[in-house]
Amino acid sequence: MTTAATPEVGTPEAGERPRRLALVASKGTLDQAYPPLILALTAASLGWQVGIYFTFYGLDILHKDRFESLKVASLANPAGPIQMPNIVGAIPGATAMATKTMKKWMDAAGMPTIPEFIDMTRDLDVTFFACATTMGVMNVSEDDLIEGCDIAGAAAFLDYAASADVQLFI
Repeated sequence: MTTAATPEVGTPEAGERPRRLALVASKGTLDQAYPPLILALTAASLGWQVGIYFTFYGLDILHKDRFESLKVASLANPAGPIQMPNIVGAIPGATAMATKTMKKWMDAAGMPTIPEFIDMTRDLDVTFFACATTMGVMNVSEDDLIEGCDIAGAAAFLDYAASADVQLFI
């Protein structure tokens, strides 16, 4: 068995620019909220500059009335926490059951909740960019967002991402 060399990790030397991670979060379900927050927290813990651009349904992760109640879709989600034919996923209560199952898995694994992840990433100065265009399309105001979000258009985020060492679309 061969293993890849592990890159050196840690904070940059004095005078060096820290690495930068630019993430795009475009999905607002519970199962899709974890990946960008886990990556952001990990990178920020390593001393990286991190920005997440929340666009389309990903904006729900920043919406103060929605971020604590994100759900897992049971319908047409073949990789979801409950494997079932689509017809069964359409039964009332299937989404609630899939969401409860995922939350139970995350709790059993010792994973923080989405609100806890948000707090931890903000404590490490991760920048949350709320997509201005999506806000307009979905009638989301600045008052609808959790505290500490920057509202940015695509051009502003592309400028941020242009100097990133890693760019990911989730």
